[in-house]
Amino acid sequence: MENFYLFFNECGADEAGRGCLAGPVTAASVILPEVFVNTLLNDSKLLSGKNRELLRPIIEAQSLAYGVAHIHPKKIDEINILNASILAMHKAIGQLRVIPPHIIVDGNRFKPYENIPHTCIIKGDSKYMNIAAASILAKTYRDDYMDKIHQEFPMYNWKQNKGYPTKEHRAAIREFGVTKYHRKSFRLLPEQLTLDL
Repeated sequence: MENFYLFFNECGADEAGRGCLAGPVTAASVILPEVFVNTLLNDSKLLSGKNRELLRPIIEAQSLAYGVAHIHPKKIDEINILNASILAMHKAIGQLRVIPPHIIVDGNRFKPYENIPHTCIIKGDSKYMNIAAASILAKTYRDDYMDKIHQEFPMYNWKQNKGYPTKEHRAAIREFGVTKYHRKSFRLLPEQLTLDL
């Protein structure tokens, strides 16, 4: 926590689910108040699911503004996962009720949003509180979505694997085929050459 930085009204943006075989890529943007202290806050990947769920309502209640957006598999297949991730972040930023003077983004790729200057920061979710907060919202909202579609297709066990390429998930694709929630442009099976769609 002592290594985190926070600048007033700056927007942090991050995404979750970029490497998944199924489900959306989900992004969040967060503007935290100038004085924000929470000893639990960290990069979502370093937190337990329980702590992410504890932090989500705190971030939502105490942030000056936040936005969350999903980009679904059909669009991911159409524009590729990098562009879909950036589009999700743009949509999340567009939901903010406060226009930020600056955007900081986790990672090394982004496209300008409106006329707002931005900075890409590698491992930004472990350096900046607003990016860490965005990573938590993106992860928890996406997990909720995957839990919901798990009810429709329980054989893929998305409630557990969240659409990531686990052995179990790939075995289910091999046995049951693909669904409307799978990303057809991804290599769904290791030996896959083409999909008969």
